[in-house]
Amino acid sequence: MIDDAHPLVAGIRLRPARLSDAASRAEALTRSRAYMRPWEPVRPESFYTEEGQRERLAGLLEEREAGRVMPWVVCDAEDRVVGGFNLNAMVFGAFHSAVLGYWVDVELAGRGVATAAVRRICELARDELRLHRIEACTVLANTASQRVLAKCGFEEFGTAPGYMHIDGEWRDHRLFQRLLHDGPATGIV
Repeated sequence: MIDDAHPLVAGIRLRPARLSDAASRAEALTRSRAYMRPWEPVRPESFYTEEGQRERLAGLLEEREAGRVMPWVVCDAEDRVVGGFNLNAMVFGAFHSAVLGYWVDVELAGRGVATAAVRRICELARDELRLHRIEACTVLANTASQRVLAKCGFEEFGTAPGYMHIDGEWRDHRLFQRLLHDGPATGIV
């Protein structure tokens, strides 16, 4: 179920985001700021504060209630946030698709956490949300994230010039997708 916590790797689990995650999320983002800089937009200083993350989470949770976003966090054994994963821009009808975004704490990078979380999110998206397709993109040089996507069954389908404003510049991105099922779309009106 989407509302349950799911074990990923030793001591790490995936669960739905909560407003109470703001403080530990701010700590993890601050700790990982330099590591993630080449892959992230330039953020205001307030983004790295507990209040900034409370505002961010409140917005994500509001979007979740509207059925447009599904935000998860990756937590350690003490329930501290060590990563964030979202299915954004969820669209149903004839499309049944979403866009995946994620980050993992610098202290867990390269340990299989992102791969395990993306695999689990793909299962939940297919089985619980009944999505047909998930899209993801990476800056051209983000080979680690590209490896995660490939391990999880995503296929590259193009390159988008000037796709997103990352690290202070409009950056080209590689576009990936994973088709989750070929069954009928539900809820088409």
